[in-house]
Amino acid sequence: MKRETPDTYVLTLYASDLLATILSLILAQWLRHVLPYGEAFVPLGGGWNLGIGLMALLIWTVTFRQLSAYDPNRILRVANEMQTVLVAVGASTLALAGALYLTYRGVSRLLFGYFFLLDIFFVLVFRVLVRSVFKALGVRRTMAPRILLVGAGEVGRRTASLLDDRQWMGLQVVGFLDDDPRKLGRQVGGFPVLGTLDQAPEIVVKHSVHEVIITLPLRASGQLEQLVSVLNEMPVNVGVVPDVFPLAYLRPNIAFLGDMPLVVLKEPVLGGSMLLAKRVLDLSVALLALLLLWPAMLFVAILIKMETPGPVLFKQQRLGWHRKVFTMYKFRTMVVGADSDINLIMDRTDDGKLFLRKNSDDPRITRIGRLLRRWSLDELPQFFNVLKGDMSVVGPRPDLPQLAQDYEPWQRKRFSVPPGITGWWQVTGRSDKPSTLYTEDDLYYIRNYSFLLDLQIMLRTIGAVIRGEGAY
Repeated sequence: MKRETPDTYVLTLYASDLLATILSLILAQWLRHVLPYGEAFVPLGGGWNLGIGLMALLIWTVTFRQLSAYDPNRILRVANEMQTVLVAVGASTLALAGALYLTYRGVSRLLFGYFFLLDIFFVLVFRVLVRSVFKALGVRRTMAPRILLVGAGEVGRRTASLLDDRQWMGLQVVGFLDDDPRKLGRQVGGFPVLGTLDQAPEIVVKHSVHEVIITLPLRASGQLEQLVSVLNEMPVNVGVVPDVFPLAYLRPNIAFLGDMPLVVLKEPVLGGSMLLAKRVLDLSVALLALLLLWPAMLFVAILIKMETPGPVLFKQQRLGWHRKVFTMYKFRTMVVGADSDINLIMDRTDDGKLFLRKNSDDPRITRIGRLLRRWSLDELPQFFNVLKGDMSVVGPRPDLPQLAQDYEPWQRKRFSVPPGITGWWQVTGRSDKPSTLYTEDDLYYIRNYSFLLDLQIMLRTIGAVIRGEGAY
């Protein structure tokens, strides 16, 4: 399928964004004129004009498109859409500021500030309204692109589920084609199996199909060639979902070698500017934290020494980025020698996989240690790991080498980013969550990584620490 989001919904969003921007320009100039702040406002030279308005609309159009503000994978859920839109508005505003510096330097800075705040408000509000209207009124069936899926296997069911989530945007799945006689006439994933592959032409006509998505397994390449040849003679769009999901642990990408498409199953999650931005954020946060918290860390060290003999720091081998072994630091919260036999605190799941057993009433934990764990103060020395480059502030928790031995292939993807002091699972459940969900949360973070997600997790970590839920 050429487009995941129907033209109607995309154009409505685009129109609402432009309308919000135009309204913000008008209201910003009105506010600058009536509010008693700043120097006397002279619209001529200090306000907007037609050239600035057209320039703003062009910048908003290009920037929103480039930053995926119309990508269904980024705007399907409200929270993700809000985050994407905030980034797009911020980037557009910076681009407009640069353009004004080169062209209309006399524009009032207070006016520009009003515009920025108003645009964030109206773009978000208008998008919520568009979403609400589409969901409340539904989409006219005569206008909704009708989609036929070929292949009712695992990939077909997953494709149907994704399209079903987007029905309110204006997509309509009419059903499947499949040669398996056991599926004919039955429901698969909530949609009917309408016929066999040989019946594709008549079913396309009968059900007024606009799009055909082929989800056949790789072994059916012969059928695929014949089917595409037949569909090429019909007025429908044809797309193929490659059956490569078992090989791709994160979202595969499409590249090109000349005119030949290439499905990229693996590439670095963090690279180039993203990796640099994450490292700069890590160093800034770690240095600031150590600068502000060193008196508290010194006090904690004294308390540990006063309660029990032994070292202040607990050091343990962990697996980091690309499975590199490093020494992780924590304040010691247990009696000396508590980790002498780590097998004593490990257990196995029903399918035989190792996991670390955590008990809130573990007798090896000291009194000071229990308080440190309650407020997560035992993690503070890991900021030194961040400075060394072994860890990041946000990322998957570094696991013990013994636990990683039982990882399934899809779980190893958690090593594709640096481990972190805090992460997605810490702010959505911490130790109260079943250990089997840790990796799923880590992969969610990796799939949805962004600079803003790191900032969001840092802010949510503060609340999780204050509440102390699941920390022991």
